[in-house]
Amino acid sequence: MLLNIQHTSRYQYDSPVQYAVQRLRLHPSSSPGQKVIDWSVTVEGAEQEASYRDGYGNRTQLVRVNRDAKELVIRAAGQVETEDRTGVHGKVYNFMPTWLYERETDLTKPGEAVRDLAASLNVKDDRLATMHELMSKLHQVVAYTPGTTNINTTAEEALVLGSGVCQDHTHVFLSVARVLKIPARYVSGYLMLTNTIEQTATHAWAEAHIDGLGWVGFDAANDICPNETYVRIACGLDYNEAAPISGMRFGAGMESLAVDLNVEQ
Repeated sequence: MLLNIQHTSRYQYDSPVQYAVQRLRLHPSSSPGQKVIDWSVTVEGAEQEASYRDGYGNRTQLVRVNRDAKELVIRAAGQVETEDRTGVHGKVYNFMPTWLYERETDLTKPGEAVRDLAASLNVKDDRLATMHELMSKLHQVVAYTPGTTNINTTAEEALVLGSGVCQDHTHVFLSVARVLKIPARYVSGYLMLTNTIEQTATHAWAEAHIDGLGWVGFDAANDICPNETYVRIACGLDYNEAAPISGMRFGAGMESLAVDLNVEQ
């Protein structure tokens, strides 16, 4: 499937910016299941300071917002050819050893609810079956409800609340998998929806490392393994390490963000 993606993030500031820097992980890489045909990332109101691949293999750009800027526009666009591999990304490794992905973070630190969910699974020698069970059970116990959580909500908090968005489903999945000593990582990317082209946010899902298969994707928000409608952008231990855009800003005033995202065949 050939997917066309147009992604614009527009930051507006009600007073001039003194200093701001943004880290962009907006450039997908060709890998099993996807081939980047054409892609560009452009910015208005900022200058690129560096471009590199981080330890997870993510293509990364650092941009410095122009002094006294009142608007920053980041555009990512291109075409990616995808195929359905039933979620199997495969034995694709970078600098990070797989055992690193068993490490908990502030967003994925397990609590009583996470440990109870892990204990409720029919854990056996078949790790793949266990992860499928986790995905389906998590889809049932955490309702997809935008506006009930934020980027700082932890896995434990989302599970206790019983609602959240794809970021929360992914964090809970990672937390449970790591309790079970199964390496798991956060993946950010794009998803083509069946009922609309226009979207307001990127997507997220988890990948668990399964012996013999390598990395396998699980999207608990939709209760499916990623197929040809998904495009991977970045991965990491949690949202903070795989967010498409992150950064910091100094100066008074408020910031607003508007996102326009179109994903279509």
